[in-house]
Amino acid sequence: MYRVGIIGCGNISAVHARTLQELENTELAACADLIPERAARYSCAAYTDFTEMLEKEHLDAVHLCTPHYLHPLMALEAAKRGVAVFTEKPPAIDQKGWELVLKAASLVPVGICFQNRYHPGIGLMNRMIQGGEYGPLRGIRAFVTWNRTKGYYEEAAWKGRWATEGGGALINQSIHTLDLILGFLGAPDQVEATMRNHHLKDVIEVEDTAEIYLRRGKIPALLYASTTYSEDSPVILEVQLEKAALRLESDTLTVIADGQKKEIPLETDQAMGRTYWGSGHKACIADFYRSIETGKAFQNNPASCETTMKTMFCIYDQCRETL
Repeated sequence: MYRVGIIGCGNISAVHARTLQELENTELAACADLIPERAARYSCAAYTDFTEMLEKEHLDAVHLCTPHYLHPLMALEAAKRGVAVFTEKPPAIDQKGWELVLKAASLVPVGICFQNRYHPGIGLMNRMIQGGEYGPLRGIRAFVTWNRTKGYYEEAAWKGRWATEGGGALINQSIHTLDLILGFLGAPDQVEATMRNHHLKDVIEVEDTAEIYLRRGKIPALLYASTTYSEDSPVILEVQLEKAALRLESDTLTVIADGQKKEIPLETDQAMGRTYWGSGHKACIADFYRSIETGKAFQNNPASCETTMKTMFCIYDQCRETL
């Protein structure tokens, strides 16, 4: 049984806590948050200082559900004590922070919560691509159109700031989709992007909309991400092959070939998170502890996320000063 702590008890921590309480090989032993009432919300040992929790609780692992900019230093503090780390995305907001995460990973197992890699549709798409039935990859496109209002940013002062969130629509809302695109494409040869703040100019410093063009060899990949829409619509991810298009939206994979559409319903864990987030949290977290138990490399270890992080940093280096 792995004794686990959660650092940061805001909204996303509920998904982690529920999973840890449901898994047979984990025990939610402690939580830490600067606000005492939040630290005590899961009926376990509660702390307002995460280092005190690390010193007193003799944990096997911690989950980082804190503001983005805190992830690298907290990961390293835990790793120095021999405590494994599972961190929410993004693991870092810049290259300097990413290097700290890599240092932590040299000491203990480190996992990153790119839960959408565990969506059954992604596995099915990969098998179809690798099977070769529909020919080679020709292109990829994706759309993330969600809604974030002034109130969303007022609830948490660290959001919407370069120094603490590291960006907006890309690093927070659509980093998962960028990661999936790069899983199909591989490391791009060309990265170009534009960013804008359309609807919250007096509220946030960062982008609410990003348009991204990636290319590897002759294969283009396009990502449009915006938090200016009227609602949180399901992400649309399409892979164009020589003889077919594979389109994933929510819990349905549509195969378009020979002028015909075939819809394949997928079983997803709708109890975990919100449907537009993706529903792979439980599978992702369970796999992290399975990897620790077996000694096998975790699918979402930092090495597997290197291309995503480097590409994201490249995009922000291009666009940060244009807003």
